[in-house]
Amino acid sequence: MFTGIIETIAVISKIEKKQGNLNITLKSSLTTTFKIDQSISHNGICLTVVLIKNNEYVVTAIEETIQKSSIGSWRAGDLINIERAMKIGDRLDGHMIQGHVDQIGKCSKIIQKNGSWVFTIQYAKSNNVTVEKGSIAINGISLTVVNSNESDFSVAIIPYTYEHTNFKNLNTGDSVNLEFDILGKYIAKILSKSN
Repeated sequence: MFTGIIETIAVISKIEKKQGNLNITLKSSLTTTFKIDQSISHNGICLTVVLIKNNEYVVTAIEETIQKSSIGSWRAGDLINIERAMKIGDRLDGHMIQGHVDQIGKCSKIIQKNGSWVFTIQYAKSNNVTVEKGSIAINGISLTVVNSNESDFSVAIIPYTYEHTNFKNLNTGDSVNLEFDILGKYIAKILSKSN
Protein backbone atom coordinates (compact mmCIF):
# COMPACT_ATOMS: atom_id res chain seq x y z
CA MET A 1 0.00 0.00 0.00
CA PHE A 2 1.29 3.45 -0.97
CA THR A 3 0.28 7.08 -0.45
CA GLY A 4 1.20 8.59 -3.82
CA ILE A 5 3.74 10.96 -2.28
CA ILE A 6 6.82 10.40 -4.45
CA GLU A 7 10.09 10.07 -2.51
CA THR A 8 12.55 10.40 -5.37
CA ILE A 9 13.16 9.61 -9.02
CA ALA A 10 15.05 6.52 -10.18
CA VAL A 11 16.84 6.24 -13.54
CA ILE A 12 16.55 3.09 -15.62
CA SER A 13 20.03 1.66 -16.30
CA LYS A 14 18.96 -1.29 -18.45
CA ILE A 15 16.03 -3.51 -19.37
CA GLU A 16 16.40 -7.20 -20.20
CA LYS A 17 13.68 -9.39 -21.63
CA LYS A 18 13.62 -12.90 -20.16
CA GLN A 19 10.90 -15.10 -21.61
CA GLY A 20 7.67 -13.11 -21.04
CA ASN A 21 9.15 -10.97 -18.25
CA LEU A 22 11.16 -7.74 -18.08
CA ASN A 23 14.07 -7.41 -15.65
CA ILE A 24 14.58 -3.69 -15.04
CA THR A 25 17.75 -2.32 -13.45
CA LEU A 26 17.42 1.11 -11.83
CA LYS A 27 19.69 3.54 -10.03
CA SER A 28 18.34 5.52 -7.07
CA SER A 29 19.55 7.56 -4.10
CA LEU A 30 17.35 5.26 -1.94
CA THR A 31 18.87 1.96 -3.14
CA THR A 32 20.93 1.48 0.02
CA THR A 33 17.69 1.54 2.08
CA PHE A 34 16.05 -1.21 0.01
CA LYS A 35 16.05 -4.93 0.76
CA ILE A 36 15.36 -7.99 -1.33
CA ASP A 37 11.62 -8.83 -1.56
CA GLN A 38 10.57 -5.24 -0.77
CA SER A 39 7.62 -3.72 -2.67
CA ILE A 40 8.38 -0.37 -4.33
CA SER A 41 6.01 1.74 -6.43
CA HIS A 42 7.53 2.56 -9.84
CA ASN A 43 5.37 5.07 -11.75
CA GLY A 44 2.48 3.60 -9.78
CA ILE A 45 3.35 -0.05 -10.44
CA CYS A 46 4.07 -2.17 -7.36
CA LEU A 47 7.25 -4.13 -8.19
CA THR A 48 9.39 -6.38 -5.98
CA VAL A 49 13.13 -5.82 -5.53
CA VAL A 50 14.86 -9.05 -6.60
CA LEU A 51 18.53 -7.96 -6.62
CA ILE A 52 20.61 -5.14 -5.12
CA LYS A 53 24.15 -4.33 -6.20
CA ASN A 54 25.87 -1.11 -5.07
CA ASN A 55 23.54 1.78 -5.97
CA GLU A 56 21.48 -0.25 -8.47
CA TYR A 57 18.60 -2.66 -7.94
CA VAL A 58 16.53 -4.95 -10.14
CA VAL A 59 12.77 -5.48 -10.31
CA THR A 60 10.85 -7.94 -12.50
CA ALA A 61 7.64 -7.21 -14.39
CA ILE A 62 5.53 -10.18 -15.50
CA GLU A 63 3.39 -10.36 -18.64
CA GLU A 64 0.20 -9.23 -16.82
CA THR A 65 1.96 -6.04 -15.64
CA ILE A 66 3.41 -5.40 -19.09
CA GLN A 67 -0.05 -5.68 -20.70
CA LYS A 68 -1.86 -3.42 -18.19
CA SER A 69 0.69 -0.64 -17.74
CA SER A 70 3.11 1.54 -19.68
CA ILE A 71 6.13 -0.48 -18.50
CA GLY A 72 6.60 -2.11 -21.93
CA SER A 73 7.46 1.29 -23.42
CA TRP A 74 10.09 2.16 -20.78
CA ARG A 75 13.67 2.64 -22.02
CA ALA A 76 17.14 3.02 -20.47
CA GLY A 77 17.55 6.60 -19.25
CA ASP A 78 13.85 7.09 -18.40
CA LEU A 79 13.08 8.81 -15.10
CA ILE A 80 10.71 6.81 -12.87
CA ASN A 81 8.78 8.07 -9.82
CA ILE A 82 9.41 5.81 -6.82
CA GLU A 83 7.88 5.43 -3.39
CA ARG A 84 8.46 2.85 -0.69
CA ALA A 85 5.41 1.20 0.89
CA MET A 86 3.69 3.17 3.64
CA LYS A 87 4.38 2.41 7.30
CA ILE A 88 1.59 1.92 9.81
CA GLY A 89 1.53 4.97 12.08
CA ASP A 90 2.85 7.42 9.48
CA ARG A 91 0.78 10.30 8.16
CA LEU A 92 -1.21 9.52 5.02
CA ASP A 93 -0.45 12.67 3.02
CA GLY A 94 -1.83 11.44 -0.31
CA HIS A 95 -4.50 8.76 -0.61
CA MET A 96 -4.49 4.95 -0.40
CA ILE A 97 -2.88 3.51 -3.52
CA GLN A 98 -2.40 -0.21 -4.11
CA GLY A 99 0.20 -0.05 -6.87
CA HIS A 100 -2.10 -1.97 -9.23
CA VAL A 101 -2.54 -0.05 -12.48
CA ASP A 102 -6.13 -0.03 -13.75
CA GLN A 103 -5.42 1.21 -17.25
CA ILE A 104 -3.17 3.38 -19.35
CA GLY A 105 -4.08 6.99 -20.10
CA LYS A 106 -2.64 9.48 -22.58
CA CYS A 107 -1.68 13.06 -21.90
CA SER A 108 -3.84 15.03 -24.35
CA LYS A 109 -3.19 18.63 -23.25
CA ILE A 110 -0.80 20.65 -21.09
CA ILE A 111 -1.59 24.22 -20.16
CA GLN A 112 0.83 26.40 -18.20
CA LYS A 113 -1.16 28.66 -15.86
CA ASN A 114 0.72 31.42 -14.07
CA GLY A 115 3.21 29.22 -12.19
CA SER A 116 1.33 25.91 -12.28
CA TRP A 117 0.29 23.41 -14.94
CA VAL A 118 -2.98 21.71 -15.89
CA PHE A 119 -2.59 18.29 -17.48
CA THR A 120 -5.54 16.64 -19.25
CA ILE A 121 -5.48 12.85 -19.40
CA GLN A 122 -7.64 10.79 -21.76
CA TYR A 123 -8.48 7.14 -21.12
CA ALA A 124 -10.57 4.47 -22.82
CA LYS A 125 -14.14 4.41 -21.57
CA SER A 126 -14.47 1.78 -18.85
CA ASN A 127 -16.07 1.17 -15.46
CA ASN A 128 -13.38 3.42 -13.97
CA VAL A 129 -14.60 6.88 -13.07
CA THR A 130 -13.26 10.15 -11.73
CA VAL A 131 -15.12 12.81 -9.77
CA GLU A 132 -14.39 16.49 -9.22
CA LYS A 133 -12.12 16.90 -6.19
CA GLY A 134 -11.67 13.12 -6.03
CA SER A 135 -8.34 11.29 -5.96
CA ILE A 136 -6.45 9.71 -8.86
CA ALA A 137 -2.94 8.26 -9.10
CA ILE A 138 -0.99 9.15 -12.25
CA ASN A 139 2.36 7.37 -12.52
CA GLY A 140 2.02 6.70 -8.79
CA ILE A 141 1.45 10.36 -7.84
CA SER A 142 -1.57 11.12 -5.64
CA LEU A 143 -3.46 13.97 -7.31
CA THR A 144 -6.82 15.73 -7.10
CA VAL A 145 -9.13 15.74 -10.13
CA VAL A 146 -10.08 19.31 -11.13
CA ASN A 147 -12.16 18.53 -14.21
CA SER A 148 -13.94 15.19 -14.66
CA ASN A 149 -15.55 13.91 -17.86
CA GLU A 150 -16.59 10.46 -19.10
CA SER A 151 -13.25 9.56 -20.68
CA ASP A 152 -10.87 12.30 -19.61
CA PHE A 153 -9.99 14.41 -16.60
CA SER A 154 -7.57 17.16 -15.63
CA VAL A 155 -5.23 17.65 -12.70
CA ALA A 156 -3.44 20.81 -11.55
CA ILE A 157 0.26 20.42 -10.82
CA ILE A 158 2.06 22.74 -8.40
CA PRO A 159 5.72 23.68 -9.04
CA TYR A 160 7.04 21.35 -6.31
CA THR A 161 5.31 18.29 -7.81
CA TYR A 162 6.37 19.33 -11.31
CA GLU A 163 10.04 19.61 -10.30
CA HIS A 164 10.25 16.53 -8.03
CA THR A 165 8.44 13.97 -10.23
CA ASN A 166 8.60 12.94 -13.86
CA PHE A 167 5.73 15.32 -14.74
CA LYS A 168 8.42 17.72 -15.98
CA ASN A 169 9.23 15.19 -18.73
CA LEU A 170 5.60 14.45 -19.71
CA ASN A 171 4.56 15.60 -23.18
CA THR A 172 1.26 15.46 -25.05
CA GLY A 173 0.78 11.98 -26.50
CA ASP A 174 2.77 10.28 -23.71
CA SER A 175 1.25 7.28 -21.91
CA VAL A 176 0.73 7.30 -18.14
CA ASN A 177 -0.31 4.66 -15.61
CA LEU A 178 -3.69 5.30 -13.97
CA GLU A 179 -4.93 3.87 -10.69
CA PHE A 180 -8.45 5.04 -9.90
CA ASP A 181 -9.63 5.57 -6.33
CA ILE A 182 -10.29 2.23 -4.59
CA LEU A 183 -13.54 3.42 -2.97
CA GLY A 184 -14.87 4.56 -6.34
CA LYS A 185 -14.02 1.18 -7.86
CA TYR A 186 -15.93 -0.70 -5.14
CA ILE A 187 -18.95 1.58 -5.45
CA ALA A 188 -18.99 1.22 -9.26
CA LYS A 189 -18.87 -2.57 -8.94
CA ILE A 190 -21.70 -2.66 -6.39
CA LEU A 191 -23.85 -0.38 -8.55
CA SER A 192 -23.19 -2.44 -11.69
CA LYS A 193 -24.43 -5.58 -9.89
CA SER A 194 -27.64 -3.90 -8.77
CA ASN A 195 -28.69 -2.98 -12.33
